[in-house]
Amino acid sequence: MTQEITTPSPDRVAPRPAAPAAPALQVTPPAPLPEETAPPPPRDWPALELAGTEFDPVLRELMREGPITRIRLPHGEGWAWLATRYDDVKLVTNDPRFSRAEVTRRQVTRLAPHFKPRPGSLAWADQPDHNRLRKPVSAAFTVGAMKRLRPRAQELLDELVDALVRQGPPADLVEQVLEPFPLAVVSEVMGVPPAEREQVHAWTRQIISMCGGAEAADRAKEGMYGWIRRTVRARRDSRAEDVLSLLGAAVGRGEISEDEAVGLAGPLQIGGEAVTHNCGQMLYLLLTRPELMARTRERSGERGPVLDELLRHIPHRSTVGLARIAREDVELHGVRIAAGEPVYVSYLAANRDPAVFPDPDRIDPDRAAAPHLAFGNGPHYCTGAVLARLQTELLVDTLLDRLPGLRLAVPAAQVAWRRKTMIRGPQALPVTW
Repeated sequence: MTQEITTPSPDRVAPRPAAPAAPALQVTPPAPLPEETAPPPPRDWPALELAGTEFDPVLRELMREGPITRIRLPHGEGWAWLATRYDDVKLVTNDPRFSRAEVTRRQVTRLAPHFKPRPGSLAWADQPDHNRLRKPVSAAFTVGAMKRLRPRAQELLDELVDALVRQGPPADLVEQVLEPFPLAVVSEVMGVPPAEREQVHAWTRQIISMCGGAEAADRAKEGMYGWIRRTVRARRDSRAEDVLSLLGAAVGRGEISEDEAVGLAGPLQIGGEAVTHNCGQMLYLLLTRPELMARTRERSGERGPVLDELLRHIPHRSTVGLARIAREDVELHGVRIAAGEPVYVSYLAANRDPAVFPDPDRIDPDRAAAPHLAFGNGPHYCTGAVLARLQTELLVDTLLDRLPGLRLAVPAAQVAWRRKTMIRGPQALPVTW
């Protein structure tokens, strides 16, 4: 049976009340996801040819840009993070999440035109290797060892100043005192025979220079490291307390390898160059600031704070030193440093951190502040720091006490400064008295 479907006519359909209008659908758009702020591009940081003790203007801008920035240095590959604040520099240099040893396995952006780290170098060692390598030479750099060395160091310095006085003014302090004195002292500590010291000095000068290219530096390294190897090998049975004998004996006992002994000795020998140029900067500042010189002369018993303040203030190097590699992701000030990324610290910037050193560009021996970081921090604190401080004290005390009229022999603007080098300082320091 078929069902009929009929449509009712309009006059038979009861009207229905109008339905209320449906409210408009309110759709709230989702909040946009926060976009990751891309860091600014790396800043190219050349080794500027700066005169005097001028603070690097690129580093000053990097300090203003933020606590963590990115840099690209003249050589190597890629870019690196840079930490400039005092607390961050201390953190990175004392945190095992940042590795020096990892740098030896890759190319990173760097200042030096050539990069051939040697096994055994303390500079590239992480713990526990760092302590193992440092132990054989630590006895040569203790406070007690420096007290025993002091009379001999004073004797060496007096000989140089005697010759300076006999010759009479004018004289170049760098050539006649500031170069030969640290060379003689570090050679005493290392155990370099007097007849071979000038050759060793010539090698170290070329190694820290950026002139002559990689070939000249390689020749100097091969010459010096080959000489060190032969000397260490010859001293395996020695009972002497100089560094090369201590290393030879440690090799003989099987505590370190011969390669490690050579890698340890090289940077320690080169360290004498830093004393020359750091003291050159410090004396230049004293000679160009009459009030500071007068205070240092008149208050001889309070020279320690003056030296510490000068060490904080001087820009002792060009750009930065050695990199580290992050072993894992680390966050600093909201910046993620990813595992595998290189990180530099600037001790120069940390020593000018206004949060730690108010009015940081002013030389103020009376400031009450945290210790300076001129000798580094953490496990890689300078092995020869006590030796460097001893030489600095002797140089300043002896020159100021024996030459009471010491002053520059030329206008300050005519003092020549070293060029194309990683360690800054006056090339010559002409004085009279």
